[in-house]
Parts: sequence; C-alpha cells; structure tokens
Amino acid sequence: MMERSMTFVIFSTLTLLMLLVFFANYSHSLPLSTKSRWVVDDFTGERVKFKCVNWPAHLQPMLAEGLDKRPMREIASHISILGFNCVRLTYATHMFTRYSNKTVVQTFRDLKLMNAITGIERNNPQVLDLTVVDAFSGVIEAITSFRIMVVLDNHVSEPMWCCSNNDGNGFFGDKYFDPREWLNGLSFVGERYRKTHMVVAMSLRNEFRGSRQNANEWRRWVREGTTEIHRVNPNVLILISGLNYDLDFTALKTRPMELDDTLLNKIVYEAHRYSFSGGRKKWLGTSLNRICSDVTRDINKKVGFLTTGAPLFITEFGVNLMGTNQADNNFLPCYMAYLAEMDLDWALWGLQGSYYLRQGVQNMDEQYGLLHTDWTRLRNPSFNDKLRLLHQTLQVPKVTSSNHTFIYHPLSGLCIRSDYKSQIFADECRLLTTWSHSGDRSPIHLSNTPLCIEVVGDGLPQGW
Repeated sequence: MMERSMTFVIFSTLTLLMLLVFFANYSHSLPLSTKSRWVVDDFTGERVKFKCVNWPAHLQPMLAEGLDKRPMREIASHISILGFNCVRLTYATHMFTRYSNKTVVQTFRDLKLMNAITGIERNNPQVLDLTVVDAFSGVIEAITSFRIMVVLDNHVSEPMWCCSNNDGNGFFGDKYFDPREWLNGLSFVGERYRKTHMVVAMSLRNEFRGSRQNANEWRRWVREGTTEIHRVNPNVLILISGLNYDLDFTALKTRPMELDDTLLNKIVYEAHRYSFSGGRKKWLGTSLNRICSDVTRDINKKVGFLTTGAPLFITEFGVNLMGTNQADNNFLPCYMAYLAEMDLDWALWGLQGSYYLRQGVQNMDEQYGLLHTDWTRLRNPSFNDKLRLLHQTLQVPKVTSSNHTFIYHPLSGLCIRSDYKSQIFADECRLLTTWSHSGDRSPIHLSNTPLCIEVVGDGLPQGW
C-alpha cells in the first residue's frame, strides 16, 4: 500500500457473491430479524444488507426536504435508480406529540417560507393541505411504492437542525427531551406504521450527547424504548445508538443491555462516523496510513466489537461532495475500506440537495448531499461509482466455500482484476478476481496460478 494515498486495500471475506446485479430490486420477504451479526430474511434466513440514504424530515418545516423542487415520486424513483434499497427517514418527536394537527401550508407560512410554498404548489400540491403527519405518511408511501425499505429515525424532539451538545435534544431530561413524551412518540409512530410492511426498522434516538449523558440512564431508557416499540409493532427492527454522538458503545463491555428475551432477534446497533468525529485536524496529517490505522483501531475498540454477536448499522457517514474539504477527501477512502472489509450495513448522509430552512437560512445548499441544489441531478456523479463495492453483499451467514481475497482501491472505488492473459488492471467491482494472501509481508498470488504480484518501484507498472 503506498504511504501517501492508501492506494490499495486487500480484503479477505467469508464469501463473494459475484453474480449479484448492482441495481437489482429488493426482493426479500418481510419482516426482518437478526442472527448473530446479520440482519436476515425472517422466512429464508438469508442476509439482507441495508444500503441506504438519509432523507431528512426533522427540521422546522417537518416535511421531507426537496418537495418544493421535484415530485416526491420522482425523488423516490431516483433513489431506486441509484441502487439504494433503503431510506433512513428522519422525524421529530413533537411532530407527532404536539404538532400533528398542523397542516404543511400553515407550518410553512408561520416560517415565512413563501418561495418554498410556491415550489410545493408546482411539484407536490397534494401535500399543502395535509397535516405534517399525513404528509410524512405520503412520503413513506412514495418511497415504498418502489420496493424501497424505510428506517424511521427519531432524530430530535423539537424540530430543528441537529446536532450540538446544548441544543436541548441530546439526552434524557434535556430541555426538549422529556423521556415520557419520547416514549409516547415512539408508541404513536410504531402503531401508525405497524401495517406498513416496508417500514422495517425504527431507531430509538439519534446521537445521544451532551453533559447529561450517562450509561445508567442510557440503559434504563433504551430498555423502556425498545420494550414500547416492540409492544406496539413487534415486526420492526429496533436500532440502538451509542453515547457521544453515536461513537461509543464501550459501556456494554462492562455491563450488557439486559434486554428482554423476546427482543433478542430484533436489536440492531447503529453508529456514525465523519471526518470531524473526534476532531477533523487529524485527517490533515502527513501519514495517512498511520492515521487511518489509528482511527480504525479506535472504531473497533468503541463500536466494532459489537459485530461479534450483533448487527452493526452505520446509519450516517458522508463527506463534502464538492471535493474541496481535504480532511473529508482523506477520510473517505479509509472509511470506505473499513465498511467494505467489515461488510457493514450503511446509510449515506445524505440525499438532500438543499433545505427549506436550516439554521435561519432559506434554501440552504447541502454540500454533503448526493443531489444538486435543484434536486434533478447528481452533485458529484463520480462519487456514486465509489459506492459500487459497498452496494455488494460480500459476507453471508451461511458459509460453505473457502475464504476469498480481493484487492480494492477505495480512492477510486475500483478493484484489481486479471484477464485471461494474466494481465492485471483496475475495473469496476462487479466481477471480482480472487487472490491468495495470508497477511502482511506475504506474497499476493493470483488464485489458481503460480503468479504473484511483484513490487517494481513507486509509480512504476506492476510486475509478476
């Protein structure tokens, strides 16, 4: 691996499903359950991998972003075409417990979002006179009509941009975070979508944080929340987030969550990671391989250890897609290599090209968004090519074949392949060439041949 660019990463996987079609529609039976570290089809026991994108609806307007720019069914169709099988749809507790009777047009007028109202009249006029809750259901219907799964994410209590330590939404007992109202909200949401089969999972809460957070209160309310969701909707998976902005589950090393046995096949742990997680400056150092190794070690220590017995779902990761943030540019290949090696379920932040209103600014651009500000085209088309390996299912619960190894170039999203002449080249990660590799400093053999890769020199063509 070259020092400055983390050029190639070599992965051993349990098995490679090389014949998967990248854009295949979701075709599993529902509901879903868990088996060891996997989410599985309840009926067949086969793995179901979440490959999701976040679509926010938790900010002050309480409406899924972008409905002023494009019809919701077109947005949902675009999600399907891009190959995602899931949407993590965010919401605010108070939308259900305090504001459920407010209409979309009332909410937007109160916020003086007149230009957004004009755009909604043009693209989604049917939602204006709906309550914010009914409009939320309409978005779910549009998503699921394309056989896309929905994960409902309780992002905040009071609708607003997230997240900070002092925004009043961080931990039980904060200004807006009344635990009993939160439980009522989970109950309302779970009951409302109990018969919407493509709503396959609900999160307890996004990114616990702030000065009030502590492991004992976390365990107590997590147990109450999971019990309440399961009581009203026993089919959905329940996502549990960690402490410190969803970066830390080490409290479970000393004391397990001690959940009721009826919940054991419905629990998934969720975690987040960005370049700014724990400080962005580290990604501007000179030795990227060492930085990547240190960060990966920290992730495994605080989060990755969960995969020894439970599913781990990375429900947020992302980068500035304008390509101008060097820390993000350095972070991305490292983290994508980790996601591929572990073959984790994931959800990209985010879909949205813009916001109706974010932190007082109307029509704010989202540079982390897949879509352009106009919501009709991709902000950075080449970025989607880098996701192709992550869309594949690389490990499965039932293993009958021997291990395989492939070589991945996360900076480009390409894999190293060999043709019938034993020439090697970088290509899309669809049909993967298998290699024999037993660890660092050992030879890399082309499987079923006597040939191995030779290091000729930095920047020079490879040799055999």
